[in-house]
Amino acid sequence: MRFSVRTDFLLALAVILAGGMLAAPSARADGPSFDCAKASLPAEKAICADPQLSAIDLLVAKAYKGFEPAFGGDKRKIARGLIADRNACKSDTACIVSALNNALQTYGNAPSWVQDYNIALIGKKALDAAARNPGNSDQPLPSAVGQCASTHIKTLTARLGDDPLETAAPDAGSAATFTNGGGAVSYDREPGLAASKVGEPVVMCLIAIPRDCPRDDDRGRVYYSIDLVAKGSWALPDSEHLCGGA
Repeated sequence: MRFSVRTDFLLALAVILAGGMLAAPSARADGPSFDCAKASLPAEKAICADPQLSAIDLLVAKAYKGFEPAFGGDKRKIARGLIADRNACKSDTACIVSALNNALQTYGNAPSWVQDYNIALIGKKALDAAARNPGNSDQPLPSAVGQCASTHIKTLTARLGDDPLETAAPDAGSAATFTNGGGAVSYDREPGLAASKVGEPVVMCLIAIPRDCPRDDDRGRVYYSIDLVAKGSWALPDSEHLCGGA
C-alpha cells in the first residue's frame, strides 16, 4: 500500500474554502454499494446523503472483488476490519473518506481524485482541531482512522536519522519524530518537513491503518500532518517499511 497524494497545504485549503468538490468522472458514478433504504448506521446514512461518498463506496465494493491478500490472510476478515474503521467514523465525513480511501489503497485501486478529496477534507479537519486547541497542548497520538491530535516536532533528520534534515543531502530522505510519540519517514526530501523547525506545533491526523498485513505487524500507519507555523503539510507513514516489508 502506498499513498501517492498531493499534500500542498494551500491547494487543499483552497478547495475547501471554495466549497467545491474535486470533480472527476468517477465522482458522478452511481452508488453506494448497498440499499440506502436499509441504512441504519450513522456512517451508512452519511454515505447515502453524499454523492461523493456514495461514488467512493461503490468503488470500494468493485475493488474488493478483485482483491487477493498479499500475505495469505482472510479476505473477508480484512474487509470487516476496513468496514469497522468506516463505521467507527459515525457521521464524520472526513473520517469516512479516509476509511474508504484506506480500503481502496488496501485493495490496490485508489484513484487520484479520491486521495485528493481525502486530503482536502482531512486538512480542513486538522485546522478545525487546531482552532479547538489554541494553546497547542500535546494530545495523545491518534489511534483510530480520522482522529486528529496536536503535538510538536521533536526531531527533523535524514531518513536514517543520522544527519539533521536542514543539512542532509537531497537524496538522504527525511524523517521526523513528535513529542506525542509519533513519527514520519520518507525516502524523498519531503518539502513540508524540510520547511519545518524543531519545536513547532503540528496537528496530525491518522488516515490509514494497514489491514492486509502479517500477524502482529502493524507498521505503516499513515498520518496527514500540518505544521501550524510553516504551513507545510505531508502524508507519510510512521515507519521506513510498511507492514510485511524488510
